[in-house]
Amino acid sequence: MNEPSDFELLASESMHEISSQARLYRHRETGAEVLSLENDDENKVFSVAFRTAPIDSTGAAHILEHAVLAGSEKYPVKEPFIELVKGSLASFVNAFTFEDKTVYPVASQNLQDFYNLIDVYLDAVFHPLLQRSTFEREGWHYTLEGAGGQLGIKGVVFNEMKGQISNPDYVLYKDTIATLFPDTPYAYQSGGHPEAIPDLTFEAFKHFYQVNYHPTNARFYFYGNDPPEERFELLRPYLAGIKQGPVSPQVELQASFPAPISVTRPFPAASEKLEDQKYALSISWLLPVNDDPLMALSGSILTHILMGTPASPLRKALIESGLGEDVFGSGTDDDLSSFHQLYFNAGLKGIEGTNVEAVASLILDTLQNLAKTGFDSGTVRASLNTIEFQLRENNFGRLPRGLALFIRALNTWAYGGDPFDPLRFSTPLKTIREKFDTEPRFFENMLEKQILKNSHRVTLHMKPDPAFQEKLEEGERLRLEQVSKALSEEERAEVIENTRAIQRLQEIPDQPEDLAKLPMLTLDDLEKQARNLPIEIVELDDGQIWTHPLPTNGIVYADLGFDMHTLPAHLLPYLSVFGRALLDMGTKQRDYVELSQRIGSQTGGIEPVNFISGQRTTDASQSWFFLRGKAMSDKTEALFDLSREVLLEPRFDQPERFRQIVLEEKAGLESDLLPSGHLLVNGRIRSELDEAGRVEELIGGLESLFFLRRLVQRIDDDWPSVVNDLETIHHLLVSRPSSLFNLTFTESDWPAIERASRSLRAELPQSAAERQPWQLDFKPGNQGLSIPAQVNYVGKGTRLSQLTDAHHGPMNVASLLLNTTWLWERVRLQGGAYGAWCMFDPLSQYVGFVSYRDPQILETLQAFDASAEYLRTLKLDPLELTKGIIGVIGRLDSYLLPDAKGFTSMSRRLTGLTDEIRQEWRDQVLSLKNSDLQALGDLFSELAKSGVVVVLGSQAALEGAIAERGEDWMNISPVL
Repeated sequence: MNEPSDFELLASESMHEISSQARLYRHRETGAEVLSLENDDENKVFSVAFRTAPIDSTGAAHILEHAVLAGSEKYPVKEPFIELVKGSLASFVNAFTFEDKTVYPVASQNLQDFYNLIDVYLDAVFHPLLQRSTFEREGWHYTLEGAGGQLGIKGVVFNEMKGQISNPDYVLYKDTIATLFPDTPYAYQSGGHPEAIPDLTFEAFKHFYQVNYHPTNARFYFYGNDPPEERFELLRPYLAGIKQGPVSPQVELQASFPAPISVTRPFPAASEKLEDQKYALSISWLLPVNDDPLMALSGSILTHILMGTPASPLRKALIESGLGEDVFGSGTDDDLSSFHQLYFNAGLKGIEGTNVEAVASLILDTLQNLAKTGFDSGTVRASLNTIEFQLRENNFGRLPRGLALFIRALNTWAYGGDPFDPLRFSTPLKTIREKFDTEPRFFENMLEKQILKNSHRVTLHMKPDPAFQEKLEEGERLRLEQVSKALSEEERAEVIENTRAIQRLQEIPDQPEDLAKLPMLTLDDLEKQARNLPIEIVELDDGQIWTHPLPTNGIVYADLGFDMHTLPAHLLPYLSVFGRALLDMGTKQRDYVELSQRIGSQTGGIEPVNFISGQRTTDASQSWFFLRGKAMSDKTEALFDLSREVLLEPRFDQPERFRQIVLEEKAGLESDLLPSGHLLVNGRIRSELDEAGRVEELIGGLESLFFLRRLVQRIDDDWPSVVNDLETIHHLLVSRPSSLFNLTFTESDWPAIERASRSLRAELPQSAAERQPWQLDFKPGNQGLSIPAQVNYVGKGTRLSQLTDAHHGPMNVASLLLNTTWLWERVRLQGGAYGAWCMFDPLSQYVGFVSYRDPQILETLQAFDASAEYLRTLKLDPLELTKGIIGVIGRLDSYLLPDAKGFTSMSRRLTGLTDEIRQEWRDQVLSLKNSDLQALGDLFSELAKSGVVVVLGSQAALEGAIAERGEDWMNISPVL
């Protein structure tokens, strides 16, 4: 390509590690830098990032992230962001506030859509409207409903952070960072603390924007198969005529502590009973600046050696000590949220108060012993292979590959370093392997120098405080009381009017001419044919192997499945830990440490996955246990040999090891209550409605949590019955007749894969367990589930009896429109919740609503119920109808990496979702009319009348809702 004259080429390199031509440019006038990665990935990514180190905990950076995407000069509508979500083929559209930077990424497989997204995002960050009303809605504002009302505080970010601060894991993480970096911006909360957010003024908010969002401080990024010369054309309108501005503040380095320190902090406790309160402890070390690729990669490998797997020596020592329920910390900060300086930390949570000091001693003693006696060479080689596999596969699930690479590059680029360094891993990895071969104590020396002899060490004691939430609420109440007393009559009238004005602004629709300014595709730009995924069935004498020949870059993905219907219903809850027991308790050939080493050194990993889904034409579920493994094709035989060993030679004779697994899984579910409360609520509702919902609840929902709590006690009181259950599951589940092999691979690798898969199938037991009848009735009715939190997760759902195939296409569009219009406006913008969604499952006919970090309950349920009338009277203009169609097509054509394509193709076949049916639903979407959406109003009326309500929230909030609705409306039970 011809190099642009207004951009100076700083570096160019062909990077085989990421199959890209990398070029780094600097804009001559502004100094803005551009990282351009050219490759053949159709999932194109653009992002712009700014350094936004906080100067306090008022959350200016976080509120700005919301506000800049709420109207700009070129696109003066209330919510350009949500308009994009509604009517784009985007495979990713979002924004992130990190500890010291803010990132605005978009991705799409469609070139014109990609350009549209970039234009809207560039205008948003460089020409936002930043109106006071937007700041107040997204950040915070005082509310007063009338002269006799009570003063309150509302704001999307304010309520989001109230939810965050209710999460013990979040508090533990934030206090770790604050104590480790006390003299830097990392001591503040970039997301904002609820106590400090109301201190942020509109003027300070705008000043923060002006300081940090100048093009001089921008880091632009392009990735994918779009024409590279066009990238500069997209940037020029936003950079032309602008001179270099002031550079935003750089994060100063934290000076090393002269001696280790110990700090005690409170965190939310679930129980007021002393005997039920659990402590947490972590020890953290500050490491050097993240500017040396060799040191950074060595640190990642050392972290994995110490903490990366259940068999890692430090993690193993912590878990096997029995001093706590689950580890906290994963070693160094990971690739996707790095700091200017690296750190290492490790700890435990769920500790009895008398054991806290023993945990601190255990961590230090274990590290000292490891430095002295050395690491097992098998552990080191397994970690080296695992890290290399992860880097080469570059698979972050739903996160686009290009975005993951950008965030990795920012680990150095954001601080003035070379963005290529984190992407070039081959040379440092080769150097590390050579050093390990020639210097057997390479990692031990690193451990001793960077950690054990490092005086910058913080021991953080987290003390459970049952009054943690009450103190926050009392602080808010006192603040409001003081402010209210100080208000004059005129000022009270102003607050009342402002409250009404903000609500009125949300109710005023955007002008059609402003909405028309947003770039969008047309229906002619959409693919009329559904995207189908390859599947080829290999017929065997006694079964089938399902295959998916795809370009996998030489990786084989093996999904080895077994039908759960061979198990009696009372054993299903064990499936939450059974898979871990197979992998983390060892086999008859080797203990779990040696097994972990062999898996790490020979494969890219093996993990258990439970697949549960409704299916067409029947109420029965598709419920499968999978062992999912992956490896480079030259390791195919090793992958299948290890899978055979795990499946056919497990050991269940270690009660203490199994108890540790159960405690970890229990702690994980408890940790998910606040970050994933809406999903748990939705699962709880579905558990009343169909078999798939009930199985999911038993294996991964709140019922699973209750089962695991009981199981811990059973292990102590009646281990023989527990081990008998595990052996029964293994005997009934793992058999050839109930198996399903699903393989995804590069076509040329099939001969070796076929041999290995046929060989493994032949060794599976031939005995066929009968399909078990499941009696899974679970109908407790409306439920209030109490947790110590300042926000709620509100859900309501049902199985629509009148839903037919003709409704499926319109239902997809209706759920998207409800998410981006009615629920967005009523529950988020007016109600103050962080989010609310309509959930639709065409396989089970389930429709439900959930809200996330919601300050309200009854008002949200009213909004859910009113959606029926909203749909019944909906009259979208052609532009809005087209947006809804485009948005749904984008979701139907979501981007998938090869492993996900193979698994998705399999799941469609299992559930009866044929290509013909998917095409029929797509045709319904493409031909959608207003009348199709209006006809759904009656269906949603069924949901309003008979839907099951589940609310996860504070005891006080639940009791308040019951007091208003009536005592027989809902039963309350504690979760924590």
